[in-house]
Amino acid sequence: MTKILFVEDDPFIAEIYKKKFEGSGFEVLNVTSGKAALKEALTQKFDLVLLDLVIPEMSGMDVLRELRTNPEYPKELKIIVFSNLSSSEDREECLRLGANGFVSKTEFSPSEVVVELNRFLHQWSEQEKNFTRQEQSPEEHVKLGKRILFIEDEAVFVEMFSRRLRDEGYEVVTKHEGISGLNEALNNDFDMIISDVIMPGMDGREIVKRLKEIEEKKYTPIFVLSASLEDEHLKALVESGLVNKTFLKTYITPSGLAYAVNDFFKEQAAGKTL
Repeated sequence: MTKILFVEDDPFIAEIYKKKFEGSGFEVLNVTSGKAALKEALTQKFDLVLLDLVIPEMSGMDVLRELRTNPEYPKELKIIVFSNLSSSEDREECLRLGANGFVSKTEFSPSEVVVELNRFLHQWSEQEKNFTRQEQSPEEHVKLGKRILFIEDEAVFVEMFSRRLRDEGYEVVTKHEGISGLNEALNNDFDMIISDVIMPGMDGREIVKRLKEIEEKKYTPIFVLSASLEDEHLKALVESGLVNKTFLKTYITPSGLAYAVNDFFKEQAAGKTL
């Protein structure tokens, strides 16, 4: 049974979520302050800390920093920030300090939060399995030496997805807007390009079109990400047949994307892909 340390000082919110988590099979301990969270994390074993940022005695950021820098706390402890403070700056700072994920209170219902936690747990489990497979089967590392260009303007996605791809053994170059992404693709060699559809400067559709017009670049595999299936740019790319795979940001996880990339290169090595 997954054991959660739930750091939340609002009694109404704490009660709602604690019941929801327990009803979904989790064991939950709720604490209401930063110091209490650090004390329990030191004296008990938890699989996951669900951490609010605005809590008494210490901020959630300070708790996160202490959990990640103090060697008395287990390095393998997973930490998900669960907060109303969900600006891109807040998310980036939490990830920089070592959070494993971020869930906004305003964007998810209690049932959806349970789904998100299970998604994270599944992702971590798959990562561990994949690392084990890598250690046992080094001959399967077709990914080694592969260079990927990742073009994405949202910093949270850049951090999470590029880090996961690097964990898999890929060299990843990141660009945060379309024009610089296209220039990077034109001036350097990559084994794959992964691009968002909607970005500042130049959208993903235009990047794909420009690359496919150049002989030495037109066979480079391209994966695209989109926030919505209703995105007209995405529909145009799918109908064009110029991209190899498309993914919805709301469904694809960092591990899911990494596995799709792995599978593509394995099939390519076996002569099954173009």
